[in-house]
Amino acid sequence: MGGMLLAQGGFNPPTTEEFSPTCLIGSGSACFNRPMLLLLIAAFIVATLFWLGFRNPQRVPGKLQNLMEVLVDFIRKDIVFETIGPEQGARWVPYLTTLFSFVLVGNLFEIAPFVNYPVNFRSAFTWMLAILSLLIFVTVGIRSQGPWGYFKSVAFPPGVPKGALPLLAIIEIVSTFIIRPLTLSVRLFGNMVAGHFLLIIFWLGTVYLLQPSILALFSAASFATSLALVAFEVIVATLQAYIFTILTAVYIAGAIEPAH
Repeated sequence: MGGMLLAQGGFNPPTTEEFSPTCLIGSGSACFNRPMLLLLIAAFIVATLFWLGFRNPQRVPGKLQNLMEVLVDFIRKDIVFETIGPEQGARWVPYLTTLFSFVLVGNLFEIAPFVNYPVNFRSAFTWMLAILSLLIFVTVGIRSQGPWGYFKSVAFPPGVPKGALPLLAIIEIVSTFIIRPLTLSVRLFGNMVAGHFLLIIFWLGTVYLLQPSILALFSAASFATSLALVAFEVIVATLQAYIFTILTAVYIAGAIEPAH
């Protein structure tokens, strides 16, 4: 099959070079490109949805207000209260709701018509979100326990034999301050990259196989797979937003109260 495709002109699969964004404004290090524009659009969409949903709240909510209330209630009950607790967690509902919404909207750009580019396809964006989570839970830990108290709770967990403390301290410090933001960033970035490439390959395959030949019989299968992948990517986009948000909440909870 591969030989037949090549003989007829060849199917050129997408490469990473094709996803290098071109500058819309400026050049070099001062370049404002398409991913940055999509980042601003995602932030604008999230802000607009919350403003329209809650600018004039009604006792009997309309469709948008009801949708936004369901979202806030989900974050508050199923993420914040379950991980941080109602007393300490109430103050974190606005941030974590915004975080979930922003990551979700940015992910869903992958399947948006005429966009087809997830914001979190760029590792720089996922790294900034992960570093922001790191700065937040470290700041919370220092404010809740004091600088030494927080460092001690991270590096020297209770119940560990003294002989194992030096090695365990290194492992815990690396795990908390390096591995946590690394896994937050790479998990979100990796899932968006993988899904993006799969969708592109099958959509391009659908168009390519429509050429007048026996291969056109396979175009329907490629199209059906593309639709299934779109549905699957909606689930992945939502799940990744949920995982990023709940892990941030877990890290904040651990910083507020150390393990006993």
